[in-house]
Amino acid sequence: MPDPSQSTTFPPLNRAYNAVFQPGRMSLGLVVPLESYPDTSVPEMTQHLARARLAEDLGFAALWLRDVPFNVPGFGDAGQVFDPFVYFGALAVATRDIALGVASIVLPLRHPAHVAKAAASADVLSGGRVLLGVASGDRPDEYPALNMGFADRGARFRDSIAYIRAMADNYPQCDTAQGRLSGGIDMLPKPAGGQLPLLITGGSRQSPDWVARHGDGWMTYPRDAAAQGRVVAEYRQGIRAAGLSDKPVMQSLYIDLVDQPDAPPAPIHLGFRSGTGYLRRYLSEQRDLGINHVALNLRFNGAAIDSTMHRLADEILPDFDN
Repeated sequence: MPDPSQSTTFPPLNRAYNAVFQPGRMSLGLVVPLESYPDTSVPEMTQHLARARLAEDLGFAALWLRDVPFNVPGFGDAGQVFDPFVYFGALAVATRDIALGVASIVLPLRHPAHVAKAAASADVLSGGRVLLGVASGDRPDEYPALNMGFADRGARFRDSIAYIRAMADNYPQCDTAQGRLSGGIDMLPKPAGGQLPLLITGGSRQSPDWVARHGDGWMTYPRDAAAQGRVVAEYRQGIRAAGLSDKPVMQSLYIDLVDQPDAPPAPIHLGFRSGTGYLRRYLSEQRDLGINHVALNLRFNGAAIDSTMHRLADEILPDFDN
């Protein structure tokens, strides 16, 4: 019997998932907002739709939003300000083909019925372009504002995954602490590909085996090459141990692209400042370690955003599989 983890394609889910993730290959996306705001937590969101269209025209594979319900001063980043599901609607109209992802919806702060309904609606209206990253959340200040417990968020996260999965069925049946679906009512619309691609962020308060079994992919963070190679291998070992088909791995990366192509790297928050030469080598190394997609974040970029996007498209994208 062939090893399901060694297939040449990941199991098809929707148009975005099928295009963005390919085994042994890497595609590149951009994190919204597409602007530099290193000295403030709140971006201006100027030219945001025009830059989304530019990202698509230049050939980037995906745009990534974040779920930031409250501007928490200690966290220091309000994301794209707009609610991700509402913003999905604006982006779906403004663009044609680029994948629309969120990294990630904080499931313990939302009822899973609302998440499933909103995500499936955006998926259908965009023609199957939604990638639903999910997380347990890491900002304790938000939980009291919604009368939610922080310590038990891991259990609610598991219940939410089960509930969202069930909502893709016709007249679903599911009994969790989040609610009971008896089979007598249905949720419409159904996701474009039959189910929502659920990408689990980090550990989300779960065991590694649970993450490997229950997500359609894994979102992680930058690490040194040895550590990244180890955690990616462990994730895929968990998939093989469960007898499941291979699943994609993606990571985020903050970059500050300088003018000199051969400029060496200098560390910044969850990334580095460098020229295109080092960035290209870094991304190639991550691809060889098993990373299938990298979401580039330009928040700390010193150069003009439009010109940086063009430089990335001209000097980096041709070496990857967008």
